Amino acid sequence: MPRTGMAWGPNKEGFVLNILEFALLIGLGSLVAGFLGSLTGLGGGVVIVPLLVLGFGVDIRYAVGASLISVIATSSGAAAAYVREGYTNLRIGMFLEIATSLGAVIGAFLAARIPGAAIAVIFGAVLMYSAYLSGRPQPEPVSEGPPDPLATRLRMKGSYPTPEGPRAYHVRAVPTGFSLMFLAGILSALLGIGSGAVKVLAMDQAMHIPFKVSTTTSNFMIGVTAAASAGIYLRRGYIDPGLAMPVMLGVLLGSLLGARILPGARTRALRLLFSIAVFALAIEMVYHGLTGRI
Repeated sequence: MPRTGMAWGPNKEGFVLNILEFALLIGLGSLVAGFLGSLTGLGGGVVIVPLLVLGFGVDIRYAVGASLISVIATSSGAAAAYVREGYTNLRIGMFLEIATSLGAVIGAFLAARIPGAAIAVIFGAVLMYSAYLSGRPQPEPVSEGPPDPLATRLRMKGSYPTPEGPRAYHVRAVPTGFSLMFLAGILSALLGIGSGAVKVLAMDQAMHIPFKVSTTTSNFMIGVTAAASAGIYLRRGYIDPGLAMPVMLGVLLGSLLGARILPGARTRALRLLFSIAVFALAIEMVYHGLTGRI
């Protein structure tokens, strides 16, 4: 039978799982993925898709569809908290969502036309970059020069809370950031990972927005980006409720648990460990894609 993610069929190793066993295993794996993704800021999708494809033999398009549903659920919960705490810049997020949503729609259409092996290789390359981004230190960008005229016109400047009080910042290179967000939207729909790494890169490095504002604003945008493409996946039959439900619940619970532990966790050590694991998954995805095993 085709590898659609249905629990009662054989996976690629030939083992047969019933519905309950499948849901429990997927839910447990998703909980761990959500927990690690919350602690590192990359989201659970970078682990969920390889877990489903490599561990359970799920077709990569169904794995991406399930991951998109979990991204919508987890982003919605965390985004409200970050907005309330004053970190998220809503003006920047809503403007850049135009680019990510357009990219997500295009990426969702491309997903049906690009072979699964090619998607796996692209996924592996993005995972390698995500592993690098997770493992390196995260210094605050140095913002030099005047703000971008477009940012001034759209009133994108803002401030965020610090122990010393609110710290102001302004925004640069808006067209460059907008272009990178379009790419992030395509990758989000094609790979189901939220593409937070690309979003943070665009805001942190290109637009010179403080890292904490970049990550929280990225989280605010991720759910909207995923929703733009999830409808197309649903219409094409790539979202299987039996697969998406345990993934969504597991990632949601894991991310909530990670958010509670994060203040007292040694995040540097966790990021390094997570980056090593993600890099190993990336190599495995690229290998399976190049050898035609996906």
